[in-house]
Amino acid sequence: MSEENLTKPARRPQGLGRGLSALLGDVAREEPVAANAAPPPSTKAIQSIEVALIQPHPEQPRRHFDDGALQELADSIAKRGVIQPIIVRPHGGGFQIVAGERRWRAAQRAQLHRIPAIVRDFDEAETLEIALIENIQREDLNPIEEAEAYRKLIAEFHHSQEALGRLVGKSRSHVANLMRLLELPAPVQQQVIEQRLSMGHARALIGAPDCESLARTVETKGLSVRDTEQLVRRAKKGDDAQPRRREAAPKDNDADIAALEQHLADILGVKVDISYGNGGGGILSLHYSTLDQLDMLCQRLSGERI
Repeated sequence: MSEENLTKPARRPQGLGRGLSALLGDVAREEPVAANAAPPPSTKAIQSIEVALIQPHPEQPRRHFDDGALQELADSIAKRGVIQPIIVRPHGGGFQIVAGERRWRAAQRAQLHRIPAIVRDFDEAETLEIALIENIQREDLNPIEEAEAYRKLIAEFHHSQEALGRLVGKSRSHVANLMRLLELPAPVQQQVIEQRLSMGHARALIGAPDCESLARTVETKGLSVRDTEQLVRRAKKGDDAQPRRREAAPKDNDADIAALEQHLADILGVKVDISYGNGGGGILSLHYSTLDQLDMLCQRLSGERI
């Protein structure tokens, strides 16, 4: 497995931070940094820094590092060295990682004593923004890690969901949908982190009664997202069966129309009504109860990725 590469975005993100375009410029030369040396001023040069002087950022968005993939990278580094420098900032008597913790961990496994790095004077907000952008552009974050990073940027630095979407090249609804995953119980979030449940499964389970039990059923039986949505709907009907029976008044529609309504409801996850006239035309109505359901419907009907 070859080592990951940082990719410059074609355009600098607007409105927040400086983005990855501020990280890399014309690289002059590699300069060694001795142990116990004071952090140098910000420079565009790649520097060779002792691994022992570098510490990870405690709020790094990425929490889960696949052991097998990390070992593959370590083996590659042992043969070829660290091709892409990590990004660090001066911190205390050494340096703190802004981007590239995976390479730093792999370099340690490969028993390297020094690692190439670019030093930048970033503040806390810029550090978290850049770490988030870098991981998302590489698709290194799982959905829960990405959601946690969004929540932290919003809570601590007062970024809006729309502004965060522009920063990372995602839609506002993408940011909102990811953050809703944090409403899931911790065990279910762990299933998502370990890729035992997909984001689609997780979204279907939000707000479900006895969510942890349903999540175990989904994983054990290998249910599809659509099957999961149906499972959740049945569980919710069990919670408020009386109100739903009162709504189930006799309809004028024939059995075929009723069956079609049920079929569409199972596919879309919302109540569906079909009314028709003698002329062959009619009205198809989709009922949603939350803005998230409306967002989901819009995405499905437009073909946008959910």
